[in-house]
Amino acid sequence: MQILTFILFTLCVAFISYWKTRKTDESSHDGYFLGGRSLTGVVIAGSLLLTNLSTEQIVGLNGAAFKDGILVMAWETLAAIAMVVTAVFLLPRYLKGGITTVPQFLEQRYDRTTKTFTSALFLSGYAIVLLPIVLYSGALALSNMFDIPELLGVSKSTALWITVWSIGIVGSIYAIFGGLKAVAISDTINAIGLLIGGMLIPIFGLMAIGDGSVTEGFSTLITENPEKFKSLGDPKSSIPWETIFTGMMLVQLFYWGTNQAIIQRALGAKNLKEGQKGLLLASFIKILGPLIVVLPGVIAYHMFGGQLDNPDEAYPMLVERVLPDAWLGFFAAVLFGAILSSFNSALNSSVTLFGVDIYKSHFNKNADEKQVVKTGKNFGIILAIISMCIAPLIANAPDGLFGYLQEVNGCYSIPILTIIVVGYLTKHVPAIAAKIAILSGVALYSISQFILKPFVFGNDNYPHFLHIMAILFVINVIIMLLIGKAKPRLTAYQQEYTNQVNIAAWKYTKIVGVLVCIIVLVIYVYFM
Repeated sequence: MQILTFILFTLCVAFISYWKTRKTDESSHDGYFLGGRSLTGVVIAGSLLLTNLSTEQIVGLNGAAFKDGILVMAWETLAAIAMVVTAVFLLPRYLKGGITTVPQFLEQRYDRTTKTFTSALFLSGYAIVLLPIVLYSGALALSNMFDIPELLGVSKSTALWITVWSIGIVGSIYAIFGGLKAVAISDTINAIGLLIGGMLIPIFGLMAIGDGSVTEGFSTLITENPEKFKSLGDPKSSIPWETIFTGMMLVQLFYWGTNQAIIQRALGAKNLKEGQKGLLLASFIKILGPLIVVLPGVIAYHMFGGQLDNPDEAYPMLVERVLPDAWLGFFAAVLFGAILSSFNSALNSSVTLFGVDIYKSHFNKNADEKQVVKTGKNFGIILAIISMCIAPLIANAPDGLFGYLQEVNGCYSIPILTIIVVGYLTKHVPAIAAKIAILSGVALYSISQFILKPFVFGNDNYPHFLHIMAILFVINVIIMLLIGKAKPRLTAYQQEYTNQVNIAAWKYTKIVGVLVCIIVLVIYVYFM
């Protein structure tokens, strides 16, 4: 029954996605990469949330909460502020320039080589880090949930390979052959299911603690585990409170404002109003994110105490313990949708980056739209296969998968954010400054985290990686400004309006944005 429910829900999502996209011209540039620039606010919000929310976050962040408590909610609540900044400041400029990819803006602002460097950074990050980790964590969760080794009579290693390739193939079909609109629509449906299914876990967990009462369970949880309900961490925790004012906001701004896999949903908006509505709606829902990706970890700590050697086992064990059998198939299908979303969104963005920013720019400048789309799809197939081959090899990854993922991503997130921020806020900084900032950013961060930290100073004596991100961000900004002072552009940069979409702003954008920021502040003050 569980497997039947899983299959029926998954097929239902696939059918609706096909039906809604059957008339979209996927052979055209905008049709395939941006869903025909037709996405509405609700679709954008749903796709943003489910692209972000996947097993590496659900499992990893709950594991972090099991260890450190609700202070890890910073990854969720502060994201809402970053989305407000994106809606107010970045998205209007993106849509004004009519860009398909973030690196396209960098070509307009700097030059084509800067765009290529940035696209290569994105692609390397997706291929080596993001895609394999999403596949691995998702396969691990589903394999354990359905007990695939026993079901198929194979070893755990073989079951992992089978599950990875199953997820990868289905996700590739969505991303490569369906285009952004198919991805966005399937994301929206799965987002609704994930909100329902995700909320069931803490509800059933609190009921288990409170003898059938959610309120009693919550009261017991707070009373018996007060140390887990502090929003600000000490210097030895996974998120020291100081990092909220340093690298944390930089990571959030990069992820929600410049990461191609995320912002591509807003770039597909039918106009600026819908794009801003989508981002702000998602920011409101994001504030509720800790209920799904943090609270269950604290519940697991109360229920299991110190029984778990690996904190990342907390969420799967809680699901197995509290979720009624009747809901397991539905929740597995929703979780499968979340896995697919993160995988196919990153893959779709990789196809876009390669086709638009690399193939057409360097290999075939005269390629028509159909050629660009076709070549991008072929690249996507190769990238998917590589990711599916790498994913099972991550089985020996260190504990705390979510934090590890964030740390490794710093290799490309901070350099890219640096050149975009300087690009928007200045008019005379030249292209050579951006190239130097990219190279120095990648090199300095890699040396810091992978040489100095483990081999010179030791992990316990080294500053938190979020502080390092902030320090390197400031250093790279200063480098760019000094170069701009010494060797400015001959002509000041001026962005042109391409008239691709209407860029009249939603009249309630600033009011709603301020309200979101106030709610986040109140949450932090309440749990101090």
